[in-house]
Amino acid sequence: MSKYNELSLDEKIIQIAEWVANSKHLVAFTGAGISTESGIPDFRGPDGMWTRRDKGLPPPKMKKSWSEIQPNSGHLALVELQNMGLLKFLITQNTDGLHLISGIKPDLLAELHGNSNFMVCLSCNKKMTYEEADWDKSRWGPGYRTSSVNEFQPTCLNCDGRIISSVVNFGDPMPEDDFLKSQEHSDQADVYLIIGSSLVVTPAADLPELARKNNAKTILINMGQTPYDELVDIKIEEKIGGVITKIVSQVKENLS
Repeated sequence: MSKYNELSLDEKIIQIAEWVANSKHLVAFTGAGISTESGIPDFRGPDGMWTRRDKGLPPPKMKKSWSEIQPNSGHLALVELQNMGLLKFLITQNTDGLHLISGIKPDLLAELHGNSNFMVCLSCNKKMTYEEADWDKSRWGPGYRTSSVNEFQPTCLNCDGRIISSVVNFGDPMPEDDFLKSQEHSDQADVYLIIGSSLVVTPAADLPELARKNNAKTILINMGQTPYDELVDIKIEEKIGGVITKIVSQVKENLS
């Protein structure tokens, strides 16, 4: 176990903020845990979807309707790091689209499992909203890769190719460009923030190992155990929004 894990929570926050403030290539990697404070259940947390399923319990109930879901303080803290010029890239496993909505720049973001707000063309890779595609889910369904194709359903506005939901379901290939960028940035990272991920869904979960092997300072903020608990420099098991907000406040103090 890392010597830093003997520190108190406040001491850990001070140490992380020092690493972040002095970083040359800060990368963040987020999972479902960062969105729980927005009202979206996670998968493998203490009350997560798969955790409850394994206990024979029904899925957790959404506390809000999808139309009420907004980015939380954790998302917004990452935007602050971006706007300060510190966050160089953000990798997410989430399909909720909250990082884009919060203000993360599209060219600094890899959505490895897609975005439920967008469709993508299988021929030219153009992304478009469901509204732009004129795709009516009540008529055509969710438009997954494995869905049956109706000859009258909308096609790509750019090349007339088949369009599908950009969400990557089990068995679907990940977006190649996003994954390559994620590998490159993970390899370049000198500080690597892992936030709200159980780090068990591969190949995305293998990315932090690239940073760790290159001696990046690795920080894991997650409720529940992960395979990386003993490998990272610092592990924090607290509510994500509050922790990241405190880290960013301390970074600002360090830089002022």
